[in-house]
Amino acid sequence: MSSQPDHPHDPLVPQPASTPEALRAAVAQVAPGSLAAFDAERAEAVQQARAEVSAAPLRRFTRQWAVNVAIARHPARAARLRELEALIAETDDLVQAREAVTEIGRILDSAFAEAGLKRGDA
Repeated sequence: MSSQPDHPHDPLVPQPASTPEALRAAVAQVAPGSLAAFDAERAEAVQQARAEVSAAPLRRFTRQWAVNVAIARHPARAARLRELEALIAETDDLVQAREAVTEIGRILDSAFAEAGLKRGDA
């Protein structure tokens, strides 16, 4: 099986379940350079969950990485997000920045939907 999609807008992998194990497997396929960050953030979330005696840190961690995977599994979308973020960091044109922020919002809306999440939910 190839790691490239059949069509330019097809995802590299299906959206995984929002479990640390499934998300880590997907990160290994779509963004292997992010595995160290994933593992470090997971360890931090586990430590926080134990300290707080709460599952909230683990829920935040899985939500964040489910969205990250939803973006990364579409290479063109991930590349566009990086372009827009760079544009915002470099531009002095307020109209251009607003347009970029609006497009980023649409990308995030799609990623949250694919991850089965609603933006703004804790």
